[in-house]
Amino acid sequence: MTIEIIPVEGIPIVQPGDNISAFVAECLSVEDDDILCVASSVYSKSKGYLRLLEDIQPSERAGEIAEKCGEDPRFIQAVLDEADDIIIDYPFILCSLPHGHVGVRAGIDHSNVEDGRIILLPPNPMKAADEIRDEIKKITGKTVRVILTDTCGRSFRRGQTGVAIGWSGMSAIQDYRGDTDLFGHTLEITEEAVVDEIAGIVNFVMGESNRGVPAVICRNMPHWEGHDNLYFNAKEDITRTAMKNKY
Repeated sequence: MTIEIIPVEGIPIVQPGDNISAFVAECLSVEDDDILCVASSVYSKSKGYLRLLEDIQPSERAGEIAEKCGEDPRFIQAVLDEADDIIIDYPFILCSLPHGHVGVRAGIDHSNVEDGRIILLPPNPMKAADEIRDEIKKITGKTVRVILTDTCGRSFRRGQTGVAIGWSGMSAIQDYRGDTDLFGHTLEITEEAVVDEIAGIVNFVMGESNRGVPAVICRNMPHWEGHDNLYFNAKEDITRTAMKNKY
């Protein structure tokens, strides 16, 4: 297997109303079966999923959490507005979102955006990935696969990595259960989170500061069979349960 990772360079600073798919098509020739990975923050900015801090009136709860965490209470209020469950609120807010993602501060970003603004995650990342895929087909005639990425920390490890929050044209998980290994043993629990693995390498190419590469193409990627149950539900997630019980 030889995989090609291609940064989509030349995309201008995105503003609300811009068409990310059109920018990609102008900057690079896509091919059928490419996997187009797009940073969720850039997609959100193009769709206007932004808030001005000066417009946010923090609640009493936001003020209490902000004081403990050393955060702007207006920012904390934005997090509370986006979250459907607060798992812990100190030393940082860890929360789940309605579409299943669990992350710090609801994935709200205040980097690579004008001062005083914050960028929210797309309210429906799966629909967003479908939309990008449809637009690329309409503009180029090519059928691609799409992953919408975000940056997220990990339990037990320092540092952030890219993860998939939305995908289209492929399953999230390659399911090996029922297959056999090199010695003929039946695999019983192996489920590979391929979309997250891809998001991790493209995040490295995108960069985290001022590199200015919001989209990456993965070419010659194989197809796989599996399912889309990437997120544990609240009852399955033993880490989440333990944290809520402790805090």
